[in-house]
Amino acid sequence: MAHLLVVESWVGSMSRLLPRAIREGGHEFTFVTRDLHHYLRGADAGGRAGPHPLLAARNIVTADTNDLDELLPHLERLHGVLAFDGVVSSCDYYLPAVARTAERLGLPGPAAEAVEAACRKDLTRRVLAEAGVPGPRYALCADTAQAASAAREIGYPLVVKPVDLCAGMLVREVRDEHELEAACRALAAFPVNARGQDRMPVVLLEELLTGPEVSVETVSFDGATHVVGVTDKSIGGAPAFIETGHMFPADIAPEPEREAADTAVAAIRALGLGQVVCHTEIKLTPEGPRVVEVNPRPGGNRITELVRHVTGVDLAAACVDVALGRTPDLAPHPTGVRSAAIAFLLPRATGTLVGIEGADEVRSRPGVLELTLAEAGRAVRVATSNNEYLGHVMTADTGGRGAREAAERLLTHLRPVLETQDAPSVPSAPSVPSAPPVPSAPSVPSAPSAPAVLA
Repeated sequence: MAHLLVVESWVGSMSRLLPRAIREGGHEFTFVTRDLHHYLRGADAGGRAGPHPLLAARNIVTADTNDLDELLPHLERLHGVLAFDGVVSSCDYYLPAVARTAERLGLPGPAAEAVEAACRKDLTRRVLAEAGVPGPRYALCADTAQAASAAREIGYPLVVKPVDLCAGMLVREVRDEHELEAACRALAAFPVNARGQDRMPVVLLEELLTGPEVSVETVSFDGATHVVGVTDKSIGGAPAFIETGHMFPADIAPEPEREAADTAVAAIRALGLGQVVCHTEIKLTPEGPRVVEVNPRPGGNRITELVRHVTGVDLAAACVDVALGRTPDLAPHPTGVRSAAIAFLLPRATGTLVGIEGADEVRSRPGVLELTLAEAGRAVRVATSNNEYLGHVMTADTGGRGAREAAERLLTHLRPVLETQDAPSVPSAPSVPSAPPVPSAPSVPSAPSAPAVLA
C-alpha cells in the first residue's frame, strides 16, 4: 500500500476521481489544504450528497499552501513522520507547488520548471516558439497602452487572456480597441484568483486561431509520451470561449488526428514534461495544428470518464501511477462503447434556479451514462466561463460516433427555470452546442517594458 500526499484540489470532477483512483489502487492519502471549509462548502457540488471524497483522507492537515517558503519545510517534516510515496493535485493553481514538493521530498514527478512553464500561458508561448512548435502570434503586455500597440501589429480580431487563470476565465475575443480596453480593465479588476493567490498584472494577446478544436490526452513516463487518444470539443458563449461539449474519440479524419497528436507530443517534449498526465489543446487551423495550451494534469470536464467509457483506460489511475513512479496500464480494454460524449447545460439568464424541467425524461433515455444537475436555490448568471454550468448529460453510442448528437439532442429537453427580480419563474432555453466542423485535411520574467510581438 502506497501513501500519497494530495495538495489541494478542485471541488468537482477530478477531485472525486483522484480519491477513487487512489482507493481502487489499494493506496491511502493525506490531504493538505489551507481552507478546509472550501471543501465542506463544496461537498454537494453537482447535486451529489454526502461529504466530499477528499475528506475521507487518512489524515487532513491545514497549512498555507499558497506560501512555498512555509509549505515545503512543513511537508518535509510531515514526510519524515508519514513517509509519502508520491504527491498529486487536480487543481491547476497548485501543480507548481506539487512539483516543488516532489523535488524537495525526492519523490517521482515532472521537473518543477517544466510545470511552472506549462501553467503560465506566457511562458508556454515562449518555450514553444523557441522550440519551433506551432502556435499563434502573441504579445505579452504590461498595460492597456502596450496592448493597443501590440494589437495593431497582430491585427484584429484577437484573443485577450490572463496568463494564470483557468476554466476560460476572462479569455475574450476582441474586435477593436474599445473591446480590447474593456477586456484589459476586466483583467485588472481581478488581481487575486479564487484560491487567494496574487495574479500577474500582465495581458497576453494572441492571434485568433480558426478551425475546430481538439485535445490530446497523453501520459508521459520513463522518458516517453504515450498518446491515449484525441477528444473533440464544441465552443460557444462568444465573445467568451466556453466549452459546451466534448466527444471521445474525436470525429475527425485520420491525418489531422495524427498531426494533432504529433504536435501535442512535440509541445510536451519542448516543455520538458515527464512523469505526468497531460491534456493538450490544439486548434486544427487551415495552416495546420496550433497549440492552444498544455495542461500538465488530466483533462477536466469529465473527459477522463469519456476516455474510460470507450477505451477502459483510467487516466485518473494513470495520474496516481506516474506520481508513484509506476508504469500505468494504458492498454485499451473492450467496453462495447464506440463513442462517448458530454453536453453542458449553460444558463442563458440571471436569477435564482427554481429547478430544471425534463430531468426524469432525459434520465430514462437509453445510452445516458450520467445526468448531473445543479440544485434549486442556486444563484446563476449568464455563463462567461466554464465555471457556470448548470449540469451535464453524458451519453454512449455502441454503434459508432453518434454520442455527441445524442447528448446535444437530450440537452434540449432540459429546461432551467429561473426566478428573476423583474419576472416570474419561467423556463430558460438551454444553450445547445453545435458540432465543430470536420477538417478536410490536415525562471519568471518581469512584464516587458514594450510590447513584444512574437511569432
